[in-house]
Amino acid sequence: MALLFEPQKVRHGGITMKRELTTGSVFQTILYFSLPYLLSYFLQTLYGMADLFIIGQFSGVDSTTAVSIGSQVMHMVTVIVVGLAMGSTVVIGRAVGGKNQKQANLAIGNTVMLFLSLAAAGTIVLLLAINPVVSALSTPKEAIGSTKAYLTICFAGIPFITAYNVISSIFRGMGDSKSPMYFIAVACIFNIGLDYLLIGALGLGAAGAALGTTLSQTISVILSFLVICKRKMIPGLCRANFKPQREMLGMILKVGVPVAIQDGFVQIGFMVITVFANLRGLNDAAAVGIVEKLIGILFLVPSSMLSTVSALSAQNIGAGKHNRARLTLRYAIIIAVSFGLLASVTMQFTAEAAVGLFTNQTEVIRLGGQYMHSYVWDCIFAGIHFSFSGYFCAYGLSNISFIHNFLSIVCARIPLAYIASKYFPDSLFPMGIAAPTGSALSVVICIIALIWMNRHPAFLER
Repeated sequence: MALLFEPQKVRHGGITMKRELTTGSVFQTILYFSLPYLLSYFLQTLYGMADLFIIGQFSGVDSTTAVSIGSQVMHMVTVIVVGLAMGSTVVIGRAVGGKNQKQANLAIGNTVMLFLSLAAAGTIVLLLAINPVVSALSTPKEAIGSTKAYLTICFAGIPFITAYNVISSIFRGMGDSKSPMYFIAVACIFNIGLDYLLIGALGLGAAGAALGTTLSQTISVILSFLVICKRKMIPGLCRANFKPQREMLGMILKVGVPVAIQDGFVQIGFMVITVFANLRGLNDAAAVGIVEKLIGILFLVPSSMLSTVSALSAQNIGAGKHNRARLTLRYAIIIAVSFGLLASVTMQFTAEAAVGLFTNQTEVIRLGGQYMHSYVWDCIFAGIHFSFSGYFCAYGLSNISFIHNFLSIVCARIPLAYIASKYFPDSLFPMGIAAPTGSALSVVICIIALIWMNRHPAFLER
């Protein structure tokens, strides 16, 4: 079993490659591959929660609101980057599954050049858009200054956010989910220490939280590059692989762009709901922000299933093992639903206590508990459609994921959240229902898409 967990090298035709994910027990492979994924996501979520927790101990509700709003914006940026990088994971995974190291290295080099360009352009655009972003979110006036300071510093650090996620996507496509876990662990440790220094000791508030985040990610990326170079973790990679090739970039973007747009729309949906909460006042805004962080922890398993299914299925598809890819999807759904049910039931009894970890404001705790009681059921439905999305992406059918998420947002999440906000001004419970309802619609669409795929096997085996 340790061989499945530890990224091993095997020889094929004189070429050193990462261990394949196309043999052995499917269920055990999912568990051992997803555990480092899960820990990576946990550390990344802890990363953001540390900011909210620590600032809640040393600053007021205005700073807490600023960090919760700013971190949601940064989460949107991050998931778009991760969505684009999914294209790299799939292309590299198929090459590794097909035992084509030359193709894998070409994909790695083109990925690096693509994201270097995107990071530079994105940093400039977002720094220029800070005022419109803060205004569009209807940020409470008490938190406007702190939110702008938080976003300015975080936007400046986008190249390092991009670098970390690109490194992670490359290694996961090669079948190595463990190295990214180590890289984010370094960032998490530094972030917590810097938060206590900058927020607690120096009293920099939201700006200190942003600075700690940016500096810790910078340190993590530098260390990861040093480790990669010293250990020669990507064998055979050469300068020629970094020359952009239209065909390779097209393969990466064909999968990545729909996923990035999909994830962007999902986050826009969350941001719109945040606007509804912000318009209700500072307490509602803080409550929604805290619950979103808590939901982020509960969504670790669904998120890890999405990434695990995409990486494992991509290698199996590259090796022509379509039945094994379908079995990967089945087990992932079972794991995600089991966890989602356990988390949802548990939160019915512990929601207020969980919210209370981040604030001592009684009203914020009450509102946050209401929101969590209904929102948490989304863990079950999201676990299902996340697993489906990973499967579709592995086949290059990321458009399906885009469609079901888009319809979920437009037909359920936003309209239901708006209605709840308008007609239930004293409770956040109805607003929380919007999320699981939207995900349930996504599940229905995914099942229909899977039935179509099963009826057209020739299309999948092209």
